[in-house]
Amino acid sequence: MKRLFSTLVIASIMLFGAANVNATNYVNIMPDNIVNFVQDEEAALAVQEDEPLGFHQELKKRFIEGGPGFMGIVLLTLILGLAVAIERIIFLNLSTTNTKKLAQDVEDALSSGGIEAAKEVCRNTRGPVASIYYQGLDRADESIEAAEKAVVAYGGVQMGQLEKNVSWVSLFIALAPMLGFMGTVIGMIQAFDKIEAAGDMQPSLVAGGIKVALLTTVFGLVVAIILQIFYNYIIAKIDSIVNDMEDASIVLIDMLVDYKNKKRI
Repeated sequence: MKRLFSTLVIASIMLFGAANVNATNYVNIMPDNIVNFVQDEEAALAVQEDEPLGFHQELKKRFIEGGPGFMGIVLLTLILGLAVAIERIIFLNLSTTNTKKLAQDVEDALSSGGIEAAKEVCRNTRGPVASIYYQGLDRADESIEAAEKAVVAYGGVQMGQLEKNVSWVSLFIALAPMLGFMGTVIGMIQAFDKIEAAGDMQPSLVAGGIKVALLTTVFGLVVAIILQIFYNYIIAKIDSIVNDMEDASIVLIDMLVDYKNKKRI
């Protein structure tokens, strides 16, 4: 029994000693592993800093550096301008119709069913050209002159609807660079205030203010350029629709004259 007890004691001492040796070795290895891990993380961060930022990341970085004041206002002008421009583009695309097909359908309806059939064709067709046709046909029973006056008058109404809210886009185009220039002026004033307070002309004092000032100008010009592209597209689309309206008006008057002459015969 004593031998068994002695054997268990000796085995326990040997196991405890081995555990202490392993723990000591593990503790000695841990600092090296931690140091290597930290060095690897620092190297990875250094590589990430050396890599060039993407376009969106660079844009976000410059926007934050420009300050939330004027940069937020410039961003607001961009959002409002784009909202108005997109609404106008959708409206103008929906207002575009195949004028030649409409004129042919109206002419066929006049020949087969008269004025009412032609008016029904116009009712089932969307767009300002169909509306002008309907107004002209509605006055056709009175006289050709009355129909022509109705077409001209309602053409002006349709043109006003096409140009609705377009002036807001031009306002935002003018407003965005002005806000940018105002931010530039304020940034320069702050830079000179720092020089006056320090009593010394040090580049580090004015570099931040000048950087912010130039960033507001850049973003203001970028917003104006984007909105200008949309504005020119909208104006070109309006001009195209107005030209179609004018050509269609002439065609309608000619159709009414032919229709009146055929009825007399």
